Amino acid sequence: MEYSSHGELTMSIEAILLVVLIAAVGILVVRMMRGPQTSAASGESMILVQQQLDSLRGEVQNSLRSTTDSVSAALRTTQESMMQSLIVTSQQMGQQLATVNNQLQSVTSQLQTNTGQMGSRLDNAAKVIQDVQKQLGELGKATEEIKEMGKNVSDLQDLLRAPKMRGGLGELLLEDLLRQVLPVTAFKTQYKFKSGEKVDAIIQTAGGIVPVDSKFPLENFRKMMEAKTDQDRNAAARLFRTDVKKHVDDIAKKYIVPDEGTFDFALMYIPAENIYYETIIKDDKFEGEDGLYAYAAAKHVVPVSPNSFYAHLRVIALGLKGLQVEASAKEIISNLSRLGGELKKFRDHFDTLDTHLTNAKNTYDRADKQLASFEDKLGSVQQVQPGQKPPQLDAFKEPQ
Repeated sequence: MEYSSHGELTMSIEAILLVVLIAAVGILVVRMMRGPQTSAASGESMILVQQQLDSLRGEVQNSLRSTTDSVSAALRTTQESMMQSLIVTSQQMGQQLATVNNQLQSVTSQLQTNTGQMGSRLDNAAKVIQDVQKQLGELGKATEEIKEMGKNVSDLQDLLRAPKMRGGLGELLLEDLLRQVLPVTAFKTQYKFKSGEKVDAIIQTAGGIVPVDSKFPLENFRKMMEAKTDQDRNAAARLFRTDVKKHVDDIAKKYIVPDEGTFDFALMYIPAENIYYETIIKDDKFEGEDGLYAYAAAKHVVPVSPNSFYAHLRVIALGLKGLQVEASAKEIISNLSRLGGELKKFRDHFDTLDTHLTNAKNTYDRADKQLASFEDKLGSVQQVQPGQKPPQLDAFKEPQ
């Protein structure tokens, strides 16, 4: 592209010089036409014109050569500058391209990392969704079970409306709690007194019998809880208190019988914690009336809930274990006394054996000494030479 520009520039200069040359020829022709001249003059003029043209051609060629050299030098300088710029630009572009490649690799690596993380998160999200769906399924199943349980509770509430059913449930819960804590030999259920009255259970201790009767005053308690106004609530509370007092009176009258081995108190088992709370813990008083707990204490009746009754039973169970330990201790002491007598007899026999062993040892020692002495004398006799008098030998004495 640079060489093409150089040729075009040379051609342009030659065209300019050619135009100048034509113009000079034209001027000379015009001058010649302005005046008559002789043939000699005309010939001289032609020679002069030819010389001028040759001179002009030489100048034009010199000028053209000089211009061409200048243009060529300028073009070479421009080409070198452009090549240097092109090299620098190429280097810069190479560096920028390397930088871009590095950035592209970094971005690609980051994209791959982000893609992997996103895939992992999507997998985790899918797993979480599956777990949630599974839990929702289980929750739906649990909801159905709760609904079914609600129906069962509703049915149970309908059954508990009958006083006899409530009493049977309370007796069942009482017996189950007794079996959980006490050995079967420590209690009886449906114990019958001489009067013909039956208490739900008794606890047998070394000091006497503890009567336990289950009471479930539910009907008026439910009315008290479901009352919408204070007036209705107070009315139901009075009826509830009346029910509780009646139960206390029945227990005190029927089951506290010291003549038949009972203690002078009895336990009233209330199988519902909320009813026990309203009866004993909260114990709202009406004007002119004692609290239910004070009323029961005056009648020697102790109200207990499932939790408090369990604590009472644990204490009784520990007492029974203490009695068992005491009985075992007495038996152990008796056995130790018997073993002491046998040990004394063995000691007497051992002392007798020791005496016999001592006598035998003494006899053995004496016999050993006599045997040693006899062996010495026998040796001396064996060493007597012919013609010598043998030593006197004592008679061998039997050990005493």
